[in-house]
Parts: sequence; structure tokens; C-alpha cells
Amino acid sequence: THLPCLLVRVLSEALFYLPVTPGFTLCMEALVVYCWSGKEEEPYVTITRKRRLRKGYEVEMEQEVGHSVRRLATHRNAFKRMAVIQAFLGSTPQLTLQLYISVLEKYVPAARAILMGICLVSVTYGALVCNILAIQVKYDDYKVQLRPLAFLCIVLWRSLEISTRVAVLVLFSTVFKHWIIPIALTNLLVVFFLPWVQFWRSGTRLPDNIEKNFSRVGTVVVLCAFTLLYASINMFCWSAVQLKLADRDLIDKSQNWGRLAVYYVARLAENTALVILWYFFKTDVYENICTPLLVVQLLLGYCLGIYFMLLFFQYLHPCRQLFRHNVADYLHCVCCRQHRPGTPLRLQAPHEPGVRHSIV
Repeated sequence: THLPCLLVRVLSEALFYLPVTPGFTLCMEALVVYCWSGKEEEPYVTITRKRRLRKGYEVEMEQEVGHSVRRLATHRNAFKRMAVIQAFLGSTPQLTLQLYISVLEKYVPAARAILMGICLVSVTYGALVCNILAIQVKYDDYKVQLRPLAFLCIVLWRSLEISTRVAVLVLFSTVFKHWIIPIALTNLLVVFFLPWVQFWRSGTRLPDNIEKNFSRVGTVVVLCAFTLLYASINMFCWSAVQLKLADRDLIDKSQNWGRLAVYYVARLAENTALVILWYFFKTDVYENICTPLLVVQLLLGYCLGIYFMLLFFQYLHPCRQLFRHNVADYLHCVCCRQHRPGTPLRLQAPHEPGVRHSIV
């Protein structure tokens, strides 16, 4: 019964990639798998066990998965990863270039505006897929299902974060054309080498389960490409995952609020410094624009994106019940490290005749 729904999800995620040859091939293969399902008997059926959170309780669910469903699920995962690659290695540079040309020309044609809108939608969708993949990897034993309000919150968070970040980089590059290159390379190289430094300090070996046919050199090349994609994502937005090259899944499954806080504090400080430098050294190109208002709008837009991010993790995360500490606990720990010890509460057990009570 869930096979048509899975096909719809596969085809909906393939809409952006039908003109691309690999995406078109995968889409046609998914249609062939769906059409032939039910016409021939499945050789065997795999039983998967997942847990679902319902009103604070864990409910274990069993599901029979045949070859057709498994192959469609494989295609769906391939489309998700293709969406991330296309978004941050294709749409993001295109969006940055088109916005840079529009600022210099002080004119935005209708075709270019449509193209920029499509690129922003593609990048936002790629960031949304990053969030979903991160949740599925970290909570692999659970059936993860986002509510519509959670989807809306992630879209607002990601669209504000990415659009303001791209706008700040473009404005800075129009004034400091040569300085933007070392700044971008520094951002890219720091995030690229950070997982490798952590791996070398751990003293562990490279994972050997990426692909059976890969040699050690091939494994290093694949990990470098994966790390490059990770660094490209973090240049424009939070990647939602932390790499751990020594782990079997290459993903750090712990919920590290400290890294999240350091990233957004550093990114907000960098955006503030870049936009202030642009404000003081801007040229006559922006004489018809209220530049102080633009600076305030960019900074408030990024802060509003952080607000939606905190809102998602605090109230709308599908696995928030599994957090040992949530956002409010972390903020309380940071803001209230030094506090006066309060007066201990004096609890009294209720008195009922014939019943013994204890306070633990």
C-alpha cells in the first residue's frame, strides 16, 4: 500500500533533475521498477523494525519491505544526495554570480529575477534535505516524520540564512574585489581541514567500508570530495551534521550544542564585519539606496533565521524528546553560570491514614 506513496516522493524529488542525464535515468528506472512491481513474485521480503515517538512513548513498528520498495527507497536517497550536490555546487554559485551582476548593473531583468528565484528555491530545498538526512542518520532506529509546521520553520530558517549570507558576500565583493578571494578560501579551507585534524588527533584508521572495490587512495579521494562538499555547505549555511571520519557512517551522531553556537556566533560576527566594511567603503553605485537600512535589514534577517532555527530545535524537532538537553537548557547554562543558591524547598508528604509515603 505504501509503494505508490514512495513513488510519488521519488518523482517529486526528481523534478529539478529531469533535464540532467543521471537524474533522468534514475527517474526512468524508478518508473520501470514501479510498473513491474506486483507482476512478478518477490524472491524474499526483509522485515525492518523502527520505533516511533507518540506522546512521549516509544512504539515499535515492524514493516515488510520487498525488492521494489527497497529499490525505490535507494532511488529516493540518491535523489536527495543529488539535490544537496546540485544546490551547493551549482545553484549557490549561480545565485551569487547573478546577484553580483545585478548589483553592478543596478538593473534586474525579469528573466534574471526568475532564475535567481529558482536558484534560491533549489538551495533552500538542498538545505532542507540536509536537515532531513541529518535527522535520519542520527536517529536511524526511529521513524522520523516532520510536521508541516516544522517544514515551514526550516524553510524560513534556511531561506533567511542563505539569502542574507549571499547578499553580504556579494555586497562586500563589489567593493573589495580582491579581498573576497582570501576570505572565501579561508572559510573553505578551515572547514575542510577541521575534520581531518580531528581524525589525525584521534589516531584511528580510515574507514574501510565506503566501497569494497576502493583502494586506500580511492578511499582518501572519496573522503576529500565528501569533505569538500561539507565545507561548501558550511560556507553559506549550517550543514546540520558534523563529520567524523573515523566513524563507520562518517557522521557524528551526538547533539553538540556548543559547535552549533560557535558556528552561528562566528558567522554572525563575520557577516557584521563584512557589511560594516562595505558600508564605510561603498562607492557611488549605491547612492540611490538607503544603505543604513540595508545593513540593518541584512543583520536582522540573519538574526531572524537564527530565531527560527532555535524555534525548530526547541519545539518542532521530531526527536526533541530524545535530547538530553534542549536549547533552553543550554541557554540557561550559558547565561546563568553564576547564580545564588536558592532556598531549598520543604516538601511534605500528603497524609492519608493507613498509607505510607516517601519523598525521593
